[in-house]
Amino acid sequence: MTSAVEARHLPLYLTPGRPCAYLPEREERVLFVDPHAPMSGAGYESLLARGYRRAGRFIYRPACGQCQACVPVRLDVRRFALNRSQRRNLDLNRDLNLHDRPRAFHAEHFALYAAYLRHRHPDGGMTEQLTPESYRDYLIQPWGGETRLLELRLGERLIALAVTDRLPQALSAVYTCFDPDFSGRAPGVYAILSQIALARRLGLRYLYLGYWLRDCRKMAYKAHYRPIQALIGAEWREFSRGELIPAETNIPVGGLFLGN
Repeated sequence: MTSAVEARHLPLYLTPGRPCAYLPEREERVLFVDPHAPMSGAGYESLLARGYRRAGRFIYRPACGQCQACVPVRLDVRRFALNRSQRRNLDLNRDLNLHDRPRAFHAEHFALYAAYLRHRHPDGGMTEQLTPESYRDYLIQPWGGETRLLELRLGERLIALAVTDRLPQALSAVYTCFDPDFSGRAPGVYAILSQIALARRLGLRYLYLGYWLRDCRKMAYKAHYRPIQALIGAEWREFSRGELIPAETNIPVGGLFLGN
C-alpha cells in the first residue's frame, strides 16, 4: 500500500504528444504514474492535492509544456454555498433517491453509461470502443482505493450514476452519466450537489472535480460551484462568486514531478 509520503517516489512516465481532447488545435502530453505501482486511497489523495487525476488504473496529469489550460479544481464542502440555479435544481430533483453502492459491474449501470455516451458523444472515440470491458477498465476496475457507485433513482428507474472515489479526507468525482430522457432535470448538477452533501455527512473536507478549462464548454461548468479552489502555481487558491479563475494553472515544470 502506498502512503502519502511514499507517493513522492513513484515511477512516472511521459506520453508522446497527440491532439488535445479538449482543445483540438493544441497538443497534449500526459505524465502518469506507473500503473503497476502499489496505490492506496491516502497515496492517491496526496497526488490529487498535486493536481493528478485517475482514469481506471492510470493516475495522471497534463504536462503539455507551454499550455497549462487544465486547472485542477476542488470544493471545500464546508464552505460551499448554493446559488439560485442550484437551489432550483435541488427543488426539481427532490423526488430522486440516492443509493450508495460498492464498486461492481451491473448491467443496468452499463446500459445507462452506453445510452449517455451515444447521446452526448455520438462521434467520440469512447462510443466507438464501447463494450462492457471498456466500461470496466475505465470506471470500476480495482486500483488500490475505494470507489463508490452513487445511484440516483426515480422510484425504481435509474436516472443517473456518479462514480466517486472515497478517500481519507475527500471524495473525488470520477465520472457521471445520466438518462438522456431526463436531461431537463440537469442530473449532472444534482449529482455534484449530492456528492457535496455526502462528503459533508461523512465528515470529509473536499470534493475534487478534476480539471477546469475556461475555453472548453464541457469542462467550464465547474466554475459555477463557489467558492471553488484552484491549484495555481504551487498552492490552492480560493475564488468566490464573481472572482475570475486564472485561465492557466502555471505549475512550475519541476512541480509536476513528485520528488520536488
